[in-house]
Amino acid sequence: MTHPTLTAVTERIVERSRPTRTAYLQRLSEARLAGPARGRLGCGNLAHGFAAAPVEEKRELQVVTPVGKPNVAIVTSYNDMLSAHAPYVAYPPVLKQAVIRAGGLAQVAGGVPAMCDGITQGRDGMQLSLFSRDVIAMSAAIGLSHDMFDAALMLGVCDKIVPGLVIGALSFGHLPTAFVPAGPMTSGLPNAEKSRIRQLHAEGKVGREELLAAESSSYHSAGTCTFYGTANSNQLLMEVLGLHLPGSSFVNPGTELREALTRATAAQVTALALDGGPGIGEMVDERAIVNACVALLASGGSTNHTMHLVAMARAAGIVLTWDDLSDLSSVVPLLARVYPNGEADVNHFHAAGGIGFLIRTLLSAGLMHEDVQTIMGRGLSRYTSEPQLDGFGLGATPLEPGVVWVDGPASSYDESVLRAVDNPFSADGGLRVLHGPLGTSVIKVSAVKPEHRFVSAPAAVFDDQADFLAAFASGALDGRDFVAVLRYQGPAANGMPELHKLTPALGVLQDRGQRVALVTDGRMSGASGKVPAAIHVTPEAALGGVLAKVRDGDLVTVDADRGVLTIDVPAEELAFRPATGRALSDEEWVGTGRELFAAFRHAVGRADLGASVFATPSASQPLARPRTPSIPSAVGAHTKESSVA
Repeated sequence: MTHPTLTAVTERIVERSRPTRTAYLQRLSEARLAGPARGRLGCGNLAHGFAAAPVEEKRELQVVTPVGKPNVAIVTSYNDMLSAHAPYVAYPPVLKQAVIRAGGLAQVAGGVPAMCDGITQGRDGMQLSLFSRDVIAMSAAIGLSHDMFDAALMLGVCDKIVPGLVIGALSFGHLPTAFVPAGPMTSGLPNAEKSRIRQLHAEGKVGREELLAAESSSYHSAGTCTFYGTANSNQLLMEVLGLHLPGSSFVNPGTELREALTRATAAQVTALALDGGPGIGEMVDERAIVNACVALLASGGSTNHTMHLVAMARAAGIVLTWDDLSDLSSVVPLLARVYPNGEADVNHFHAAGGIGFLIRTLLSAGLMHEDVQTIMGRGLSRYTSEPQLDGFGLGATPLEPGVVWVDGPASSYDESVLRAVDNPFSADGGLRVLHGPLGTSVIKVSAVKPEHRFVSAPAAVFDDQADFLAAFASGALDGRDFVAVLRYQGPAANGMPELHKLTPALGVLQDRGQRVALVTDGRMSGASGKVPAAIHVTPEAALGGVLAKVRDGDLVTVDADRGVLTIDVPAEELAFRPATGRALSDEEWVGTGRELFAAFRHAVGRADLGASVFATPSASQPLARPRTPSIPSAVGAHTKESSVA
């Protein structure tokens, strides 16, 4: 029986989304009824579309009646600098052959950019990271816009790449679409040891050489980073949404099973196209979105998805809010401990039972909708199984084994990593929404000990993370409790960079016995750890949010248990206080390509609405804000206050 809170949240999302979801599905229906897009191309258009194809494929691509072969688009995020995407170098030929064997044709429709937050941490390039999601969505749409395709295979793994590919694919939501994972690298240096060395470096007790050796031992080969940040949260969500094959997300690269799953994914999406199966826009419905939210909460996933899930849902005409996530979090237990919420990595999680067991135990408690459409057919219970190699399974060839699915584990193989609903690590999902005069924010408390979830202390105000790190290095933050207020880090200010470099320094201070917290309109992502961090504060400082009025020494309270984010300043005084500090102007926001994205800063919507540049409004709540200057005059007219109380 479905949990009443799950039912209530789903029903209100359905009702709230009725106008936009209805309009979206109508658009999909019209696209489907129009028949294969390739059949409407003029002769010159079509000739351009298959000019480079082998002779036999040219003949096949000319046949566009219902008896013709479906043409499957491959959209790839391959580059050989990023470990997670490097395995994709060999995928297109493998996928093409698998599609041909399954009765279709395939072409690489295009590539999308893929940047790494791990490389750009603390650098100017990080200010393009969030915006890259919408660039990726547009790039995927450009690849599919040639109208040559009957289905799609999307190749992506990391932070903004997968949400961007989902949004792009949903703009062609009538096409059957599957996502093709590449898998995590094998386990390297244990996460607890990596974290220890990072903190020692922050304290000046080990040098760069020791730190680089530790990082290189952790991030050491092709595949996704093994900690449970946004990249691996993406993979879990794609599987729960039914867009991956069951059990395929965390199979390591370079293994026989990994390649067999890649071939099987191509075969399955081809079968969907041949059978007139559902498009991705039909599969990603309100129940599927709720399932994704539940899985994120139960696994302690990345806070980035408080924006990405909202944006992906809106691309399908579904209006998801932070309060929906918060209400689900109140009844969804935390079932996994994966770094930074524990010491294990995703390989340990997968070995303990992984996504299949997580889905099984949540379904058993009525905390997921079983009746959803997936690329494997109807029913999420299909995703409680696990893949095995078999000479006659899906994707098999005379020379290569295919994949069959067997029942997954009925209990966890390691309860220090993964548990059942009746024995959780925590009774709730660890994601809270905070409200108060400073605005609305989210906080992830999966790794925050109960005694650290309430901090009430004087504000230490910063407008740049470099200023905070300088204050830490100088000792100006030693020996006192404080709430670091880091502002002008929102989407409209500077692209909302991830602030992960603050984590070691804040952790050092907390370990010394100081009571510390962070309040910011920026991001902490899947790296949110043991220090309480109220992030994504909206309205952001650059758009007139109250954060712009906070002064050093103001008493700020972060109360994760009660859902409160307050400042002990009378409302009347706050109303008349001038804003201080400022966001960068367009003239200052230059270098590392940032000047090319000035239009994004002017168009981007609020964090709680997905931080998107796309205008996909609900009936009553627009996604994007009106086009206004990125620096309100009330803010830009004032100089920056002292950074340290």
